[in-house]
Amino acid sequence: MPRRALLRGIGGTGAAALLAGCGVPPAYVAPADRAGRDLSARDRVLTFANWPLYIDTDDKNTSKRPTLDAFTKRTGISVQYKEEINDNDEFFGKISPALMNHQETGRDIVVISDWMAARFVRLGWVQEMDRAKQPNVAKYLDPLLRGPAFDRGRAHSVPWQSGITGIAYNRKKLGREIRSTQDLWAADLRGKVTLLSGLDESFALLMLGDGADVTRWTGDDFDRLCDRIEKLVHTKHIRRFTGNDYIKDLSTGDVLACQAYSGDIIQLQADNPDIEFVVPEEGAELWAESMMIPNLAQHKASAEALIDYYYEPEVAAELAAWVNYVCPVPAARDVLADSGDEELAALAEDPLIFPDDTMRKRLAIARDITAEERAVFAKRWNSIVGL
Repeated sequence: MPRRALLRGIGGTGAAALLAGCGVPPAYVAPADRAGRDLSARDRVLTFANWPLYIDTDDKNTSKRPTLDAFTKRTGISVQYKEEINDNDEFFGKISPALMNHQETGRDIVVISDWMAARFVRLGWVQEMDRAKQPNVAKYLDPLLRGPAFDRGRAHSVPWQSGITGIAYNRKKLGREIRSTQDLWAADLRGKVTLLSGLDESFALLMLGDGADVTRWTGDDFDRLCDRIEKLVHTKHIRRFTGNDYIKDLSTGDVLACQAYSGDIIQLQADNPDIEFVVPEEGAELWAESMMIPNLAQHKASAEALIDYYYEPEVAAELAAWVNYVCPVPAARDVLADSGDEELAALAEDPLIFPDDTMRKRLAIARDITAEERAVFAKRWNSIVGL
């Protein structure tokens, strides 16, 4: 199962919505109370919480992770790597009691989707990183990912991997190209289109298709979008709303076009070259899942060192070759291109891993949904989706 497919961000349910949506005052942590005693110099270890299937592994022993092993060999810092994040809301519920009660979480780095990272930043639950100790991040981070609305300057977050929410379709079975989000609403696709069910995963691409500026979208933009989608549901143009199961629908031909994640489609194309991924003419959403250092983490300096290590182009290239999402280090492209390996060189030319200039001009990072907006917007969206 593709790692991105494990997301369940339906926007507005669970502990995250309950806490962030209500804006519980005691949950906020002031800047002066976020740092703990840093034991990095004494304890040469750190704990890294990530998603399953989201790091390189050894061909003969999948419990070994070559890039982490190389970091330990270079620095003497052992990494306790936990594949424990299966769902943003579930993980929020797991560590939020400690964070809201000013206790350490037992984790030095966590990787969460940016829409959830926005909540952590608003609540003051993560520490600002020392960029003076992270020269690779400062130098190599993709300019497209440097300034999300929730964390200007990326002071509290650094992308682990990135991706694109766009359109996937079966060109052979459809018999024509799809170039625009508007093409999804053509008569020959009635009943053959699926959209993502999650509010946070779905809305930006659809708003771009309606001509909205997703970097500063408004409530009116959201209402217009919902009005359109409601009509398409009532006319049965939209077959259904999905999570990761769109992959099966697209593979079997039950669906001819759908909202999709770039990383998933790279994997599907290996078995079915008729599947294509499109960044629509109106634009598509660029998203990231980012590394953050929780409050009171005991090994902040070591965590900063590991984060910076993954921004070395050679290390970023090794990781990109395994996970096949959009690499947040464009300089890694040249490393793969010059590797002398035919397969790695091909990855360097894949625009779904290293978007070309034409594609990059059509990518945008949507502003996040505020706590005040979420309760209202999620209620309407979920009523349309049937959640």
